[in-house]
Amino acid sequence: MISTERGAYISESERRSTISETEYEAWKHWPVHWSAIWVGALAAIVIVMLFSLIAAAIGAQMAAHNGQRWVDLKSVSPGALIFAVCGAFFSFVAGGWIAGKIAGILRSEPAMLHGAIVWLVAVPLLAFFSALGAGGYAGGWYSSLTNQATANVAPYDRPEPPTSASPEEQARYATARADYDKNMAQWREDTPRAVRNAALGAVTALLLGLVGSVIGGWMASGEPMTFGHHRYRN
Repeated sequence: MISTERGAYISESERRSTISETEYEAWKHWPVHWSAIWVGALAAIVIVMLFSLIAAAIGAQMAAHNGQRWVDLKSVSPGALIFAVCGAFFSFVAGGWIAGKIAGILRSEPAMLHGAIVWLVAVPLLAFFSALGAGGYAGGWYSSLTNQATANVAPYDRPEPPTSASPEEQARYATARADYDKNMAQWREDTPRAVRNAALGAVTALLLGLVGSVIGGWMASGEPMTFGHHRYRN
């Protein structure tokens, strides 16, 4: 039994219950280390670009930089898919880990939060770089963050009518116009699928990056990567 200020006595279990309730009601904030977050975000973007450049160097990019669109899922090679997944995931694992280590966080929850904030900072930067025309260096999936209206401009030039009325000029113009009409019809038919696949790729890359950044922050804390570890924490 423990005496209180008013002379009453309370049991040890009641005292612990009161302390626990007081600690639960107390406001506990998690400080945000912005310097560590910015370094982690920049590191993630650089690693994404490295993955993209290596994939392009060995011919494993998902789409070329000449206007080729991602129309058919079956056309993606296994190497391109591996580089796209690994680049989107491990780049943010590294970014979250770097942010957690620089901040010196030893608890998994705030470390995971910092990893998620690294992702929040990096995604607008990737979208900004894509809008400037550098989206191709961030990989086939992240390049889909560009404006769809600009990305889906047909790369075909309309043939000009011949200035002379000679049969040869008229025949060449008719052939070129027929090819142009055929290509444009195919382009319009493929546009919905290309837009859908580009959106799916961008969403997949973003979600993989979010998961990777959270895991990277968790790794940086040094705590066991199990969901029940907080129950046995000192």
